[in-house]
Amino acid sequence: MLSVSNLSVQFGKRILFDEVNVTFTQGNCYGIIGANGAGKSTFLKLLAKQQEPTSGSIHLESGKRMSILEQNHNAYDDFQVLEAVVMGNKPLYQLKQQIDALYADYTDENAEKIGELQVQFEEMDGWNAESDAAALLSNLGIAEVMHYSAMADIDSKLKVRVLLAQALFGNPDVLVMDEPTNDLDYDTINWLENFLANYENTVIVVSHDRHFLDAVCTHIADIDFGKINLFSGNYTFWYESSQLAARQRAQQNKKAEEKAKELQEFIQRFSANVAKSKQATSRKKMLEKLKVEDIRPSSRRYPAIIFDSEREAGDQILNVEKLTASSEDGELLFQNVDINLAKGDKVAIISRDSRATTAFYEILNGNIKSGPGSFRWGVTTTQSYLPADNSNFFGEDINLVDWLRQWAKTEEEREEVFIRGFLGKMLFSGEEALKKCTVLSGGEKVRCMLSRMMMLRANVLMLDEPTNHLDLESITAFNNSLKKFKGTVLLTTHDHAFVQTVANRIIELTPKGVIDRYLTFDEYMSDKSIRAQREKMYAVAAV
Repeated sequence: MLSVSNLSVQFGKRILFDEVNVTFTQGNCYGIIGANGAGKSTFLKLLAKQQEPTSGSIHLESGKRMSILEQNHNAYDDFQVLEAVVMGNKPLYQLKQQIDALYADYTDENAEKIGELQVQFEEMDGWNAESDAAALLSNLGIAEVMHYSAMADIDSKLKVRVLLAQALFGNPDVLVMDEPTNDLDYDTINWLENFLANYENTVIVVSHDRHFLDAVCTHIADIDFGKINLFSGNYTFWYESSQLAARQRAQQNKKAEEKAKELQEFIQRFSANVAKSKQATSRKKMLEKLKVEDIRPSSRRYPAIIFDSEREAGDQILNVEKLTASSEDGELLFQNVDINLAKGDKVAIISRDSRATTAFYEILNGNIKSGPGSFRWGVTTTQSYLPADNSNFFGEDINLVDWLRQWAKTEEEREEVFIRGFLGKMLFSGEEALKKCTVLSGGEKVRCMLSRMMMLRANVLMLDEPTNHLDLESITAFNNSLKKFKGTVLLTTHDHAFVQTVANRIIELTPKGVIDRYLTFDEYMSDKSIRAQREKMYAVAAV
């Protein structure tokens, strides 16, 4: 359906893609993965004809329609929400405009033309367009009262959802999306996962959400070595495959039959856990063809994130009593929060309003004052905080060695060789350690903040959206380090796999109190009694 032939992209001397050949077929969902800078977003722009390749071509089958998730959130500010969604199907929208224009200047002469266009409009299911668009908006959390609001008048996070509805509208033959889960809550992401898992056409998606990639992908398109290689299966299957290949390559003396046996056992283990029927079919075909030499170790590097505590905390970690907070404009974010954290707790702090979770962390770190209520840290605790907005840490024009030196506690820690060790773990090696902190990318800033946290050696870690800006390799390493960490963790993230594998307790902040359960995230979200309680607390607050 969509084919890429001999595609090359070169910027100066840097070759991003070198003679890439790949075909995307109907009924499959392809997750595009690759290290930061590998060219994921560039590849999507090439597919969307928003950028031209150096050489080669991209061909979409005649008569097929491609839909792109819009990245410019202000592009439709002059239109109503519902109209912006319908504009996702350009042929249908343009046909409607033609009909409306002819009606506005109605004459006997153009009546026949109107009739012809209306037949086409009906064949495209145009009479149901607005109701279909409204259903999409409702499923994505846009209330019906907002459907006729101007795009310019709605919150930026809601615009993201409208643009997602626009991309999904009209059942496009090829759906291309870059980070579609950004700014979506867990319930909406779950709806989108189910929608795409049952989507009958072609989906091409870039995402750093591993759970999302596992839920929707039938194939992984790995950008590495300047090529794009397709692998059957979801992200976890690809990741474990590449790790297996790396281990086998390191064991050069291992006999071929032993390697083949290990591979077969690995495949059987994963095949037993296929959740989606499309994945099952794809996996079966892959099983019949896959050989040891088909899987390659990835060229990507994983940071060495290791959290050690300077001292072990006692049993009492944190006591919060009747804590209340409001936004700057006076809107109640949460109230009457009573929490007692104990040793070994790894807590997911969640809320439907991200302002509530951020305010909670800012209060605990003494950066803002709360309303009524109080909190008290245990005397044996030391805290380290990774805020969602880290810009205040990078205002000074100094290199990374001097930047990290600010948190050194001893003369030994102030030595350059010691500091370079921490930076090296986070992939800032050689001259990279002398980069100015004012020119860092979002992902580099987060890796610097993680270096800082490792140096502080706290026994309590507070993490507000820690995976923002990180690539999949850094997220995986970060995730694994928190699972091994022996201290206490307070964590807020929209990364489903991250929270599911780290947290053993869920605390939800609402304007009508707190819900507190010792459960995994999946158990919490699927519990019917908790779901009813959540809806009641938010519904009461809305009134």
